[in-house]
Amino acid sequence: MTDDATRAQLERIIEGLAEGVILIEPDQRISYANLAALRMHGATNLAALGDTVAAYRATYVLTDGAHRPASGRHPIERVVSGEAVDDVVVHVTRADAPEVEWAHRLRSLAMTDASGAPDLLVVIVTDVSEQVEAEARFEATFAANPAPSLICRLADQRFVKVNEGFLELTGLRRDEILGRSLHEVDVLARAERRDLALERLRAGQTIPQMEACLAVPADAEKLVIVAGQPIEMGDEPCLLFTFADLEPRRRAEAALRHSEERFVTCFRLAPVPLAVVAAKGTRFVEVNEAFCALTGLKTPDAVGRSLAEVGLWAEAGARRSFERAFAATGQVRSLETRLRTKDGAEFDALVAADAVRLGDEPSLLLAIQDVSERRRSEAELMAAIEAVMADASWFSQAVVEKLAELRHPQRTGREGAVAGLAELTGREREVLGLICRGLGNAEIGQRLKVSSNTVKNHLASLYRKLGVNRRSALIVWARERGFGDGEVPPRRTRRTSLPKD
Repeated sequence: MTDDATRAQLERIIEGLAEGVILIEPDQRISYANLAALRMHGATNLAALGDTVAAYRATYVLTDGAHRPASGRHPIERVVSGEAVDDVVVHVTRADAPEVEWAHRLRSLAMTDASGAPDLLVVIVTDVSEQVEAEARFEATFAANPAPSLICRLADQRFVKVNEGFLELTGLRRDEILGRSLHEVDVLARAERRDLALERLRAGQTIPQMEACLAVPADAEKLVIVAGQPIEMGDEPCLLFTFADLEPRRRAEAALRHSEERFVTCFRLAPVPLAVVAAKGTRFVEVNEAFCALTGLKTPDAVGRSLAEVGLWAEAGARRSFERAFAATGQVRSLETRLRTKDGAEFDALVAADAVRLGDEPSLLLAIQDVSERRRSEAELMAAIEAVMADASWFSQAVVEKLAELRHPQRTGREGAVAGLAELTGREREVLGLICRGLGNAEIGQRLKVSSNTVKNHLASLYRKLGVNRRSALIVWARERGFGDGEVPPRRTRRTSLPKD
């Protein structure tokens, strides 16, 4: 039996230890607990802790990590029976306050007398609550992390944890991964830098990101990016593997490649002259066959050169206006301009442009329509109209008016379409005829025996009906419709008979 002096000396030694120490007599009495042990149990004295093993068990409930009753016999009972306990982690709560919980790591030590019989049983308690909480947070984060992840124990290169993300990525079951070695589930298969990855794995160092292929049940293989990061699980060094699925990116790249191929085919074969111009520097990136046929430029003449260098615009000012318009709005619609072919011939064109993106470069798609022939046809039509209108007597007044409208399309005023001669009143026709003779308001009033205000009212009515705002415009309008030197034709339709043979 340890004497009282030795016992007192032992208690003084363990009193100041940071670890909790509980002394249990062979008869299961708890004879001593240092301050650290009491604090770890939320007790202020030995009576609150329990002066016997039975009292301790009645006060405190011990469970394992899953909050099930601690496996096997109670750790203190194991100590009392003489069994050694080493690094057993239990969760401890008070029976009367289950909301308060600690995590303790227990180990035991048996002291014997001279005959070898148990003389004193020592339970050493370490508070690992913070560590267990941190591990629980890690477990929750690891399980909830959408990034596919695996944890490999470095000592034997076996997988000890896997999250749902990895199971969904590969289609493997949890039992097909946990406990298996890296050799059996090779996550570094066909890695682009496999030798470096294995070297870093053996050294427990970070594995940089690299592409690899995973063997999966659903597909022959799955392309991924894999990386490894050293971590510790408890006191064991491990490596955390994380993965990124490259299949969506590979499919997107394939779709983009096919789309670009279709665009290139349509662009090349389109009958409309087209060119792709880089937004930065306005340099030609590509031109199609119709563009080359229209401008006389070959692909090497244009590609790599700017709009200014190619000299496509007949006037530099017009080109700069086009560039400013595109920079301001990101598009140009049916801009009338003059362009020049490679041999210097100029032609009328409609130019349109819209923003496109090829690869990573913002560009503009330039479309050109040659309207020179249409312009010539319009000019010839106008010349014919002017020639016909030189002798309007061969036509009815209605035909003359229609020809005049073709030559000078009438504007639309607030009241709608502009009136013709037939819609003018008799007095308005008289006023219009006198205006064409060059008379002023006062002279017109004297001729018609009306006041100047009345003349002004008729003049305002003519302006409104005919869509003009000046006397000179009235005169031009009237003469284009058959008024000769101010003579107002009769309102009935005039026809001239053809000479007989």
